[in-house]
Amino acid sequence: MRVKRAMARAVLVAALCAAAPYASVTASARDFTLQDVPSLSAATPAVPKPGTILFTDHHDDEIADPKTGLIKFSDWARARPVQKRLLSPFPGYEEPILRMTVNGVTRSYKRKLHMYVAEARFALDRPPAAIDLARFVDLGTLKRMDPAIEHRAISPDDVVPNKDPKLSAHNPNRRWCESPTPVVCIQSRYRFEGKLPSAIMLLNKLRDSGKQIADHIAFQSELRVVPPEDIDQAAYAELTGISTPVAAALEQNIVHVNQVMQFGKLLAVLQPAPDDANRTVVGVFVALAVESDLFEKRKELENVPVLRNMVPAQVLAGNSSFNTGDSISAGLPSYARNRMKALAAMLAAD
Repeated sequence: MRVKRAMARAVLVAALCAAAPYASVTASARDFTLQDVPSLSAATPAVPKPGTILFTDHHDDEIADPKTGLIKFSDWARARPVQKRLLSPFPGYEEPILRMTVNGVTRSYKRKLHMYVAEARFALDRPPAAIDLARFVDLGTLKRMDPAIEHRAISPDDVVPNKDPKLSAHNPNRRWCESPTPVVCIQSRYRFEGKLPSAIMLLNKLRDSGKQIADHIAFQSELRVVPPEDIDQAAYAELTGISTPVAAALEQNIVHVNQVMQFGKLLAVLQPAPDDANRTVVGVFVALAVESDLFEKRKELENVPVLRNMVPAQVLAGNSSFNTGDSISAGLPSYARNRMKALAAMLAAD
Protein backbone atom coordinates (compact mmCIF):
# COMPACT_ATOMS: atom_id res chain seq x y z
CA MET A 1 0.00 0.00 0.00
CA ARG A 2 2.84 2.41 0.84
CA VAL A 3 4.42 1.75 -2.54
CA LYS A 4 1.11 2.40 -4.28
CA ARG A 5 0.69 5.69 -2.47
CA ALA A 6 4.25 6.62 -3.36
CA MET A 7 3.59 5.72 -6.98
CA ALA A 8 0.50 7.92 -6.94
CA ARG A 9 2.57 10.84 -5.73
CA ALA A 10 5.19 10.25 -8.38
CA VAL A 11 2.63 10.10 -11.17
CA LEU A 12 1.17 13.39 -9.99
CA VAL A 13 4.59 15.00 -10.10
CA ALA A 14 5.09 13.72 -13.62
CA ALA A 15 1.64 15.09 -14.45
CA LEU A 16 2.59 18.49 -13.13
CA CYS A 17 5.69 18.52 -15.27
CA ALA A 18 3.54 17.82 -18.30
CA ALA A 19 0.87 20.35 -17.48
CA ALA A 20 2.13 23.59 -16.01
CA PRO A 21 0.64 26.63 -17.70
CA TYR A 22 3.88 28.11 -19.00
CA ALA A 23 4.73 25.87 -21.83
CA SER A 24 5.77 26.04 -25.43
CA VAL A 25 8.58 27.64 -27.37
CA THR A 26 7.63 29.55 -30.51
CA ALA A 27 9.81 29.52 -33.58
CA SER A 28 10.82 33.15 -32.99
CA ALA A 29 11.92 32.28 -29.46
CA ARG A 30 14.77 30.29 -30.96
CA ASP A 31 16.31 33.61 -32.01
CA PHE A 32 17.23 34.19 -28.37
CA THR A 33 20.20 32.46 -26.78
CA LEU A 34 20.25 31.58 -23.11
CA GLN A 35 23.41 32.21 -21.13
CA ASP A 36 23.53 30.52 -17.73
CA VAL A 37 25.04 32.64 -14.97
CA PRO A 38 25.44 31.92 -11.23
CA SER A 39 23.74 35.21 -10.34
CA LEU A 40 22.14 38.04 -12.28
CA SER A 41 23.41 40.58 -9.75
CA ALA A 42 26.99 39.59 -10.52
CA ALA A 43 26.55 39.38 -14.30
CA THR A 44 28.93 41.46 -16.44
CA PRO A 45 27.81 43.40 -18.35
CA ALA A 46 24.58 43.96 -16.41
CA VAL A 47 22.65 44.61 -19.63
CA PRO A 48 23.04 41.67 -22.03
CA LYS A 49 23.60 42.15 -25.73
CA PRO A 50 20.60 41.83 -28.10
CA GLY A 51 19.33 38.28 -28.47
CA THR A 52 20.95 37.06 -25.23
CA ILE A 53 18.99 36.05 -22.15
CA LEU A 54 20.90 35.81 -18.88
CA PHE A 55 19.41 32.97 -16.84
CA THR A 56 19.76 31.37 -13.42
CA ASP A 57 17.56 29.03 -11.40
CA HIS A 58 19.83 28.81 -8.35
CA HIS A 59 20.01 25.00 -8.53
CA ASP A 60 23.61 25.10 -7.28
CA ASP A 61 22.93 27.43 -4.36
CA GLU A 62 23.82 26.20 -0.89
CA ILE A 63 20.18 26.32 0.23
CA ALA A 64 18.92 24.33 -2.77
CA ASP A 65 18.27 20.58 -2.81
CA PRO A 66 21.12 19.23 -4.98
CA LYS A 67 18.86 16.65 -6.65
CA THR A 68 16.05 19.00 -7.67
CA GLY A 69 17.32 22.55 -7.46
CA LEU A 70 14.30 23.38 -5.30
CA ILE A 71 14.50 25.40 -2.10
CA LYS A 72 12.50 24.93 1.09
CA PHE A 73 9.95 27.71 1.41
CA SER A 74 11.24 28.55 4.90
CA ASP A 75 14.83 28.86 3.63
CA TRP A 76 13.66 30.94 0.68
CA ALA A 77 11.77 33.33 2.97
CA ARG A 78 14.77 33.68 5.27
CA ALA A 79 17.50 34.05 2.64
CA ARG A 80 15.54 36.02 0.00
CA PRO A 81 12.81 38.03 1.72
CA VAL A 82 12.29 40.37 -1.24
CA GLN A 83 11.67 37.43 -3.58
CA LYS A 84 9.34 35.87 -1.05
CA ARG A 85 7.39 39.11 -0.77
CA LEU A 86 7.09 39.84 -4.49
CA LEU A 87 6.88 36.32 -5.95
CA SER A 88 4.38 34.87 -3.48
CA PRO A 89 0.68 35.28 -4.31
CA PHE A 90 0.61 38.35 -2.06
CA PRO A 91 2.87 39.94 0.60
CA GLY A 92 2.53 38.08 3.86
CA TYR A 93 1.73 34.71 2.27
CA GLU A 94 2.78 31.75 4.40
CA GLU A 95 2.69 27.99 4.03
CA PRO A 96 -0.85 26.60 4.46
CA ILE A 97 -2.05 25.53 7.90
CA LEU A 98 -4.19 22.40 7.70
CA ARG A 99 -6.35 20.72 10.31
CA MET A 100 -6.61 16.94 10.54
CA THR A 101 -8.77 14.81 12.84
CA VAL A 102 -7.42 11.40 13.87
CA ASN A 103 -9.25 9.24 16.42
CA GLY A 104 -11.40 12.17 17.35
CA VAL A 105 -8.46 14.50 18.00
CA THR A 106 -8.06 17.52 15.74
CA ARG A 107 -4.59 18.92 15.22
CA SER A 108 -3.14 21.66 13.07
CA TYR A 109 -0.04 21.23 10.97
CA LYS A 110 1.81 23.25 8.37
CA ARG A 111 1.91 21.99 4.79
CA LYS A 112 5.54 22.41 3.81
CA LEU A 113 6.45 23.72 0.38
CA HIS A 114 9.50 23.66 -1.88
CA MET A 115 10.14 26.52 -4.30
CA TYR A 116 11.47 26.47 -7.83
CA VAL A 117 12.59 30.00 -8.71
CA ALA A 118 14.13 31.08 -12.00
CA GLU A 119 15.35 34.53 -13.05
CA ALA A 120 16.17 35.94 -16.46
CA ARG A 121 17.24 39.27 -17.94
CA PHE A 122 17.27 40.48 -21.53
CA ALA A 123 17.23 43.79 -23.38
CA LEU A 124 15.00 45.28 -26.07
CA ASP A 125 16.10 48.00 -28.50
CA ARG A 126 13.32 50.44 -27.69
CA PRO A 127 12.26 52.42 -24.61
CA PRO A 128 9.73 51.05 -22.10
CA ALA A 129 7.15 53.63 -23.19
CA ALA A 130 7.03 51.94 -26.60
CA ILE A 131 5.99 48.57 -25.09
CA ASP A 132 2.27 48.18 -24.38
CA LEU A 133 1.91 45.39 -21.82
CA ALA A 134 -1.90 45.67 -21.94
CA ARG A 135 -1.73 43.98 -25.36
CA PHE A 136 -0.68 40.76 -23.66
CA VAL A 137 -3.58 40.63 -21.22
CA ASP A 138 -5.91 38.33 -23.14
CA LEU A 139 -6.68 34.67 -23.69
CA GLY A 140 -5.14 34.82 -27.15
CA THR A 141 -1.70 35.38 -25.66
CA LEU A 142 -1.97 32.25 -23.52
CA LYS A 143 -3.36 30.20 -26.41
CA ARG A 144 -0.49 31.24 -28.66
CA MET A 145 2.00 30.25 -25.97
CA ASP A 146 0.59 26.74 -25.68
CA PRO A 147 -2.26 25.53 -27.94
CA ALA A 148 -2.47 22.27 -25.95
CA ILE A 149 -3.96 24.06 -22.95
CA GLU A 150 -7.60 25.08 -23.12
CA HIS A 151 -8.50 28.44 -21.62
CA ARG A 152 -11.76 30.19 -20.99
CA ALA A 153 -12.57 33.46 -19.30
CA ILE A 154 -14.26 33.33 -15.92
CA SER A 155 -15.47 35.96 -13.46
CA PRO A 156 -13.93 36.82 -10.09
CA ASP A 157 -16.91 35.10 -8.46
CA ASP A 158 -15.74 31.82 -10.01
CA VAL A 159 -12.26 31.95 -8.46
CA VAL A 160 -12.08 29.40 -5.64
CA PRO A 161 -9.87 31.41 -3.22
CA ASN A 162 -12.21 34.39 -3.61
CA LYS A 163 -15.01 32.25 -2.18
CA ASP A 164 -13.12 30.55 0.65
CA PRO A 165 -11.16 32.76 3.09
CA LYS A 166 -9.72 29.64 4.74
CA LEU A 167 -7.58 28.84 1.70
CA SER A 168 -3.96 29.93 1.84
CA ALA A 169 -4.26 31.66 -1.56
CA HIS A 170 -7.17 33.81 -0.37
CA ASN A 171 -5.88 37.35 -0.89
CA PRO A 172 -6.59 39.57 2.13
CA ASN A 173 -5.73 42.72 0.17
CA ARG A 174 -8.03 42.36 -2.85
CA ARG A 175 -10.15 39.89 -4.76
CA TRP A 176 -8.35 37.98 -7.48
CA CYS A 177 -9.13 39.19 -11.00
CA GLU A 178 -10.23 42.63 -9.83
CA SER A 179 -7.76 45.37 -10.73
CA PRO A 180 -7.76 49.00 -11.87
CA THR A 181 -5.47 47.93 -14.71
CA PRO A 182 -6.19 45.47 -17.55
CA VAL A 183 -6.83 41.99 -16.12
CA VAL A 184 -8.22 38.70 -17.37
CA CYS A 185 -9.47 35.85 -15.20
CA ILE A 186 -8.76 32.37 -16.55
CA GLN A 187 -9.87 28.79 -16.06
CA SER A 188 -7.42 26.42 -17.76
CA ARG A 189 -7.45 22.72 -18.49
CA TYR A 190 -4.70 20.51 -19.82
CA ARG A 191 -4.98 16.82 -20.67
CA PHE A 192 -1.74 14.99 -20.00
CA GLU A 193 0.32 13.91 -22.99
CA GLY A 194 2.92 11.26 -23.75
CA LYS A 195 3.07 8.28 -21.38
CA LEU A 196 1.17 9.94 -18.57
CA PRO A 197 -2.44 9.01 -19.46
CA SER A 198 -1.50 5.33 -19.67
CA ALA A 199 0.46 5.52 -16.42
CA ILE A 200 -2.45 7.18 -14.65
CA MET A 201 -4.90 4.63 -16.00
CA LEU A 202 -2.69 1.79 -14.73
CA LEU A 203 -2.24 3.41 -11.36
CA ASN A 204 -5.99 3.92 -10.93
CA LYS A 205 -6.52 0.22 -11.62
CA LEU A 206 -3.91 -0.73 -9.02
CA ARG A 207 -5.32 1.44 -6.28
CA ASP A 208 -7.48 -0.38 -3.78
CA SER A 209 -9.58 2.62 -2.86
CA GLY A 210 -9.56 6.37 -2.59
CA LYS A 211 -9.87 9.19 -5.06
CA GLN A 212 -8.95 8.38 -8.64
CA ILE A 213 -6.28 10.47 -10.32
CA ALA A 214 -7.57 12.60 -13.18
CA ASP A 215 -5.93 12.54 -16.59
CA HIS A 216 -5.83 16.33 -16.64
CA ILE A 217 -4.79 19.25 -14.52
CA ALA A 218 -7.03 22.28 -13.95
CA PHE A 219 -5.94 25.65 -12.65
CA GLN A 220 -7.21 29.18 -12.17
CA SER A 221 -5.12 32.29 -12.66
CA GLU A 222 -5.23 35.99 -13.31
CA LEU A 223 -3.13 37.83 -15.87
CA ARG A 224 -2.78 41.56 -15.34
CA VAL A 225 -0.70 44.67 -15.73
CA VAL A 226 0.55 45.54 -12.24
CA PRO A 227 -0.99 48.87 -11.13
CA PRO A 228 1.65 51.60 -10.66
CA GLU A 229 0.56 52.09 -7.05
CA ASP A 230 1.39 48.42 -6.35
CA ILE A 231 4.98 48.78 -7.56
CA ASP A 232 7.37 49.36 -4.69
CA GLN A 233 10.21 50.95 -6.64
CA ALA A 234 12.91 50.11 -4.09
CA ALA A 235 11.81 46.50 -3.67
CA TYR A 236 11.45 45.91 -7.42
CA ALA A 237 14.90 47.41 -8.04
CA GLU A 238 16.36 45.09 -5.41
CA LEU A 239 14.56 42.15 -7.04
CA THR A 240 15.79 42.88 -10.57
CA GLY A 241 19.23 44.22 -9.66
CA ILE A 242 18.67 47.23 -11.98
CA SER A 243 18.58 50.66 -10.34
CA THR A 244 16.51 52.60 -12.89
CA PRO A 245 12.81 53.32 -12.13
CA VAL A 246 10.36 50.54 -12.97
CA ALA A 247 8.27 51.60 -15.98
CA ALA A 248 5.75 48.74 -16.01
CA ALA A 249 5.21 45.15 -14.93
CA LEU A 250 3.13 42.18 -16.05
CA GLU A 251 2.21 39.27 -13.80
CA GLN A 252 0.31 36.00 -13.91
CA ASN A 253 -0.79 34.60 -10.57
CA ILE A 254 -1.80 30.94 -10.42
CA VAL A 255 -4.06 30.91 -7.38
CA HIS A 256 -5.79 27.53 -7.48
CA VAL A 257 -4.56 24.16 -8.78
CA ASN A 258 -6.31 20.82 -8.44
CA GLN A 259 -3.21 18.85 -7.42
CA VAL A 260 0.50 18.87 -6.54
CA MET A 261 1.17 22.61 -6.72
CA GLN A 262 0.06 25.33 -4.28
CA PHE A 263 0.71 28.44 -6.36
CA GLY A 264 2.73 29.84 -9.23
CA LYS A 265 3.78 33.26 -10.41
CA LEU A 266 5.27 34.87 -13.48
CA LEU A 267 6.51 38.46 -13.12
CA ALA A 268 8.03 40.53 -15.92
CA VAL A 269 9.49 43.94 -14.99
CA LEU A 270 10.38 46.64 -17.53
CA GLN A 271 13.02 49.28 -16.75
CA PRO A 272 15.08 51.70 -18.85
CA ALA A 273 18.62 50.47 -19.42
CA PRO A 274 21.03 52.24 -17.04
CA ASP A 275 23.31 53.30 -19.91
CA ASP A 276 20.63 54.07 -22.54
CA ALA A 277 17.10 55.27 -21.77
CA ASN A 278 16.06 54.29 -25.30
CA ARG A 279 16.60 50.61 -24.47
CA THR A 280 14.58 48.43 -22.11
CA VAL A 281 15.88 45.90 -19.62
CA VAL A 282 13.34 43.15 -18.87
CA GLY A 283 13.66 41.08 -15.71
CA VAL A 284 11.53 37.94 -15.65
CA PHE A 285 10.84 35.71 -12.66
CA VAL A 286 9.08 32.37 -12.43
CA ALA A 287 8.18 30.88 -9.06
CA LEU A 288 6.40 27.56 -8.47
CA ALA A 289 5.47 26.18 -5.06
CA VAL A 290 5.44 22.38 -4.92
CA GLU A 291 4.19 20.38 -1.93
CA SER A 292 7.19 19.07 0.02
CA ASP A 293 5.64 15.73 0.91
CA LEU A 294 6.17 14.71 -2.71
CA PHE A 295 9.77 13.99 -1.71
CA GLU A 296 9.04 11.87 1.34
CA LYS A 297 8.93 8.62 -0.65
CA ARG A 298 12.12 9.28 -2.57
CA LYS A 299 14.20 6.47 -1.06
CA GLU A 300 11.34 3.98 -1.17
CA LEU A 301 10.80 4.61 -4.88
CA GLU A 302 14.50 4.51 -5.67
CA ASN A 303 14.64 0.97 -4.26
CA VAL A 304 11.81 -0.28 -6.51
CA PRO A 305 13.21 -0.86 -10.03
CA VAL A 306 9.92 -0.36 -11.87
CA LEU A 307 9.39 2.99 -10.14
CA ARG A 308 12.87 4.47 -10.32
CA ASN A 309 12.07 6.73 -13.26
CA MET A 310 9.08 8.12 -11.38
CA VAL A 311 11.04 9.41 -8.39
CA PRO A 312 9.80 12.98 -7.89
CA ALA A 313 13.33 14.38 -7.70
CA GLN A 314 14.14 12.90 -11.11
CA VAL A 315 10.97 14.16 -12.73
CA LEU A 316 11.31 17.68 -11.38
CA ALA A 317 14.99 17.86 -12.36
CA GLY A 318 14.26 16.58 -15.87
CA ASN A 319 16.12 13.28 -15.39
CA SER A 320 13.23 10.85 -15.85
CA SER A 321 12.02 8.88 -18.87
CA PHE A 322 8.71 10.68 -18.30
CA ASN A 323 10.38 13.97 -19.25
CA THR A 324 9.65 14.62 -22.91
CA GLY A 325 9.10 17.56 -25.24
CA ASP A 326 10.26 21.16 -25.13
CA SER A 327 7.98 22.45 -22.39
CA ILE A 328 7.76 21.83 -18.67
CA SER A 329 7.21 18.15 -19.38
CA ALA A 330 10.97 18.14 -19.86
CA GLY A 331 11.38 19.18 -16.19
CA LEU A 332 11.39 22.49 -14.37
CA PRO A 333 14.76 23.73 -15.69
CA SER A 334 13.73 23.23 -19.32
CA TYR A 335 10.31 24.67 -18.62
CA ALA A 336 11.72 27.88 -17.16
CA ARG A 337 14.20 28.36 -20.00
CA ASN A 338 11.57 27.86 -22.67
CA ARG A 339 9.14 30.18 -20.96
CA MET A 340 11.76 32.94 -20.79
CA LYS A 341 12.52 32.52 -24.48
CA ALA A 342 8.86 32.56 -25.46
CA LEU A 343 8.18 35.75 -23.50
CA ALA A 344 11.28 37.44 -24.88
CA ALA A 345 10.17 36.63 -28.42
CA MET A 346 6.68 38.03 -27.81
CA LEU A 347 7.98 41.27 -26.33
CA ALA A 348 10.58 41.65 -29.09
CA ALA A 349 7.88 41.24 -31.73
CA ASP A 350 5.45 43.67 -30.11
